[in-house]
Amino acid sequence: MTNFLHEDFLLTTEAARAMYAEAGAQPIFDWHCHLSPQEIYENRAPQDITQLWLGGDHYKWRAMRSCGVPERLITGDAPAGEKFRAWAACMPKLIGNPLYHWTHLELQRYFNCSMPLSERTAEEVWNDCNRQIENGGFAPRELIEKSNVRAICTTDDPADTLEYHKLLAEKNLPFRVLPAFRPDKALAIDQQGFLPWLGQMEQTVGHPIKDMQALRQALSERIEFFDKLGCRASDHGMKYIPYAAWNENDLAQIFKARLHNEALSNKQIEQYQTALLQHLAGEYAKRGWVMELHIGPMRNNNTRMLRQIGPDTGFDSIGDWPAAEPLSRFLDSMDMRGQLPKTALFNLNPRDTYILCTMLGNFQSDKIPGKLQYGPAWWFLDHVDGMRAQLQTLGNLGALGTFIGMTTDSRSFLSYPRHEYFRRIFCGLCGEWVEQGLFPDDKETLAALARDISFGNAERYFGLA
Repeated sequence: MTNFLHEDFLLTTEAARAMYAEAGAQPIFDWHCHLSPQEIYENRAPQDITQLWLGGDHYKWRAMRSCGVPERLITGDAPAGEKFRAWAACMPKLIGNPLYHWTHLELQRYFNCSMPLSERTAEEVWNDCNRQIENGGFAPRELIEKSNVRAICTTDDPADTLEYHKLLAEKNLPFRVLPAFRPDKALAIDQQGFLPWLGQMEQTVGHPIKDMQALRQALSERIEFFDKLGCRASDHGMKYIPYAAWNENDLAQIFKARLHNEALSNKQIEQYQTALLQHLAGEYAKRGWVMELHIGPMRNNNTRMLRQIGPDTGFDSIGDWPAAEPLSRFLDSMDMRGQLPKTALFNLNPRDTYILCTMLGNFQSDKIPGKLQYGPAWWFLDHVDGMRAQLQTLGNLGALGTFIGMTTDSRSFLSYPRHEYFRRIFCGLCGEWVEQGLFPDDKETLAALARDISFGNAERYFGLA
């Protein structure tokens, strides 16, 4: 019997172990996450393992609900120790869930704790982890440095002043914290929060935004501001990529109607979103940014819980909107203009895996290897099966050697073992191919692939080098 989370976890061949010796030594570039730059700047030590581990982690919250844990012990006002014990009691039920592996990798890597977490061991683990936290070394910057992180791209709204990014840039840190441009609220013209967001943007840019041209100008100003602070990427989370023909008169009427709080048709919403997304993509292309398109989430399904505790709390799931034709038309429209930026396509619905992966080959470039990327397995797909499927599909249909690797997509400072998890899965899969005679046992080539996909490709792609 193989021991749990042993040294060669997920590495079943000699080739895999040799590759991981290279991959595991690489630094981390976490080019898409939801960490708070304010928390990184303030660098406050956590009070206990519950605050460090369970606060804001909707992955864990969702699992706890599936195990029947009362909300008071998840997002409510229960004492920290009770919340931790509730999480510990869930662990044996999560066999097969990546949270089981992530949890124990985090315990091993940060607390040197190899004890499987359960209701029986909860008290001992709680006391041991909190003793270590009390002794120091668990503030945000310490955890980032301990994890060998070279750079982080946070997720920031265009109206954000980036105050904490400015302050962090003034510090002599051994890693970089860069903003990433997330204009979802600008595109969500149909949402209730659009007009309040527009008011925030007016305050940030210092001029009124009363028409489409003024909005374009304001967003361009913010893109330039982000760029000066080292921004390398934009990020869009959308149900699907829209495409609808438009003209300036259409846009003027749509914007005016929305300012007067009038209802918009689906066609008008898509016309507006298409026009604005095209403008944004052109701005990204000018600056060499990467445009990340995260496609497919169905958000806030539980109205009762949305009203009770708000969005981004674990009540999202996979949607099933059409993906292929509008995405193709949008990418083609930018390519025809010569303004298609480097683009990473993420799908949440596994149904769309082959759609997105074959889309890449339509718009590649001889100037940038892998200009269009198939993003790493994301959200509901970032488990062993999902990561292997993503890698196998890209291997089948594209150029796996140009892949830009893993990202945490996390709000937790303990999430960096997810990079290790991915690297082990990747090396394990490649080792199997070598073992089966599907790829030669060329140690130099395999080592280079391990280094590039773990770090080097992303470093070059985002212009970090």
